[in-house]
Amino acid sequence: MFQKGITRVVVILALFLAFFHLYAGGIQIFPSMQQRGVHLGFALALIFLLFPFIKKSNEEDLASRGKLAWITDTLLAGTTIFVSVYIYLNFIELSMAFSSPTTTMLVVGILSIVLTLEAARRIIGWALPILAALFLVYAFLGDKLPLLFAHSGYSTQRIITQVGLSNEGVYGIPLGVSATYVVLFVLFGSFLEKSGAGKFFIDMAFSLVGRFRGGAAKVSIVASALFGSISGSQVGNVATTGILTIPLMKRGGYKAQYAGAVESVASTGGMLLPPVMGAVAFLMADFLQVEYIKVALAALIPALLYFIAIFIMVDLRAARMGEQVQSDYQVPNLKEMIITKGHLIIPLLILVYLLVVPQLAPPEAAFWGIVAVPLVCLLRKETRMSLHDIKEAIVQGVKLSLVVAAACACAGVVIGVINMTGMGLRFSGILIELSGGHLFLLLLLTMIASVIMGMGLPPVASYIILAVLAAPAITQLGVPSMAAHMFIFYYGVLSGITPPVAIAAYAASGIAKSNPMATSVTAVRLALVAFIVPFMFVYGPALIFQGSVVTIVLASVTALIGIYALAVSLEGYLKQPILIISRCMLFLGAVFLINVGIILDFIGLLMIVLTLLYELKGRKLIVESDYSAKEIV
Repeated sequence: MFQKGITRVVVILALFLAFFHLYAGGIQIFPSMQQRGVHLGFALALIFLLFPFIKKSNEEDLASRGKLAWITDTLLAGTTIFVSVYIYLNFIELSMAFSSPTTTMLVVGILSIVLTLEAARRIIGWALPILAALFLVYAFLGDKLPLLFAHSGYSTQRIITQVGLSNEGVYGIPLGVSATYVVLFVLFGSFLEKSGAGKFFIDMAFSLVGRFRGGAAKVSIVASALFGSISGSQVGNVATTGILTIPLMKRGGYKAQYAGAVESVASTGGMLLPPVMGAVAFLMADFLQVEYIKVALAALIPALLYFIAIFIMVDLRAARMGEQVQSDYQVPNLKEMIITKGHLIIPLLILVYLLVVPQLAPPEAAFWGIVAVPLVCLLRKETRMSLHDIKEAIVQGVKLSLVVAAACACAGVVIGVINMTGMGLRFSGILIELSGGHLFLLLLLTMIASVIMGMGLPPVASYIILAVLAAPAITQLGVPSMAAHMFIFYYGVLSGITPPVAIAAYAASGIAKSNPMATSVTAVRLALVAFIVPFMFVYGPALIFQGSVVTIVLASVTALIGIYALAVSLEGYLKQPILIISRCMLFLGAVFLINVGIILDFIGLLMIVLTLLYELKGRKLIVESDYSAKEIV
């Protein structure tokens, strides 16, 4: 009985939070501190009610907690709502009283920090809260460190107000993005999924590529790209599409770890594909002070290169396996599917149109996209959403947005300390000094730092931290800001498949019933081509739509040739297994294409073309001549 009451409270809080954000996005804009306060307070309350102090399983289990635990969690939820209401009512006084805060303000600031860290630990895990706690320790004790890392020292009052009460800490830009953009776009994705559009994407992938060689793996790539483009989580993408595609790949003859690797790599790539990009597109636009459409365009070619590279790798693997890769599914009829369910994609088209043509603010575009989903579903009887379906879509969307809210607030602790102490500039200086001012070495160091700092974090949280710590170092060596931010975003996202904390690969291995570490290693090998793509657009900004049309086309063509050569080199197959020397030549030729320049491009293209001609024609002639000579003898 008690659990039923809590369940009702969860639904009421979720509905309130959703309608608050819908109202703020499409009807009435609230002052930033008010909106962020309500967003965080009610999100944390839901986290404390849904996730126990000690997680006993991967699923929410409201019945697993004892009475004392429930009393404690309910008190924590009530405290977060109190903090939320206090900030909503006193946001003007808070903005004017940082020099002399009252005792109540300081208590609210401490509660904001502590509750955020605990909620993030419950829903995300230990990685980000520990990182935030270390930064807090640095704020308090950093003045006692060696000169290279030391700061001038700050009072406890200053640290609390900066980190716990200001719009440069917990309630800073990261939380603002979660409150303004993320929750609405996650709601939009939830509405699409509930309407049947998620299954429509998978069926469309089946009908487009399911009948080709290696169809099961290619379906995984296309479906994950389509669904991931509006999803905010690699793990959520794996769970949504992988539950169908991974068993399909296993039945088709792929090993369990390879099936899990394909799904995790494809789902991770969905975070890189416009229009939503795990909600980072809007955050990046805020950071760079540019229009959203410029970020979406900049992300388009690299994301397509990523998926084309994986597609080629999967195709070559299927060719190598030959008749072993068969599948037992029925490929849907594309025409029939479009007639019966094609209208479900209309809300996504409306969203893209509103973002690109009239260029509405993203929250307003998301608002109308959400409104469009149940209205469009009315076009056919079998897709109509009941009030119960709409309620479930809202509650599920709010639940999915909680991880981003907690991550953004926790990342705000890190950002608050960095801004206060100037650590970002110091970190950038260290990276530049270690690289000796050489761009390639700096990119390698930044790649490693991005992968390490992105481990276990949602794309939004990893990008926020890396944008402050790592991106400035790259821009100091003359790299365009857009390329620098896309670079760190790429590797922050790719940390989802990189050992030892490969959350996307581990989620896929759970479905595939494979070894998690083996799945992660296979995923890295499969996506190794994609690890090269960011270097391509740093050295050739034309790939992110910076330059003339001719330059962009030429850069895209050479990049395609380069990733094809890399894929063949890594898979070691082209109609037949290729020689080691050929693999090395193809790899080297592709590397030459990374550094944009006429001479190196020419050398790289020449090496690739000659090697491919030799493997396709030359070796065949040699084998035939040897066979003829043996016949004569």
